[in-house]
Amino acid sequence: MKNTTFRRIEILVALYIFSIIVAELMGAKTFQLLTVGDFSLRASVAIFVLPVVYSLTDIILEVHGKARARGVVYIGIAMIGLLVLYSALVTALPPTTRFAPTEASYDTIFHASIRISLASITAFAVAELLDVAVFAKLRERMRSRKLWLRNNLSNFIGFFVDSLIFLTLAFYALDQSLSSNFSFIVGLLIPYWLLKCAMSVFGTPLVYAGVRWLKKDPA
Repeated sequence: MKNTTFRRIEILVALYIFSIIVAELMGAKTFQLLTVGDFSLRASVAIFVLPVVYSLTDIILEVHGKARARGVVYIGIAMIGLLVLYSALVTALPPTTRFAPTEASYDTIFHASIRISLASITAFAVAELLDVAVFAKLRERMRSRKLWLRNNLSNFIGFFVDSLIFLTLAFYALDQSLSSNFSFIVGLLIPYWLLKCAMSVFGTPLVYAGVRWLKKDPA
């Protein structure tokens, strides 16, 4: 009988893929986080899984090295690309009579615009590969010390680049002035970036636990 026991790295890769698919499919919904006077802070529901995505690559890199972590990122990029292509296919197919009444809602959920999809893939690819590179460089200098600093610093940089690229590519309006676009994008970028950074800090103990757990994987 074949051994069907999963290695721990396989479980983390599965969780990584789950998280990016959830962020891609469900991230369009926002919810109210905080209201102070006229200021309202809203966040995408993806805020709960995005820090997980970045922290998982840091955990894998810490234990298995830069090449393995980068390979996982490439898998994630491929999964998003396939999801976008398949969404375009299924929303283009005509529905049967039974499902015709719900077709508009189905298309709204699964048929993101090409611009939004390209912005999402580009931002994810650049930011995740940058996160891996920064974490690897910090690990070379610090060895195994200060995992909390290496994890959070690489995440902070990755979060900022991810948000900046996505918001710029997705929402930059060519019919608006540079100052108008700058004000709009920064107004979204700063609070959302700070929120993701806070989530990363709160999740730091889980990174330590994940590294200890992954190191028990059989060779």
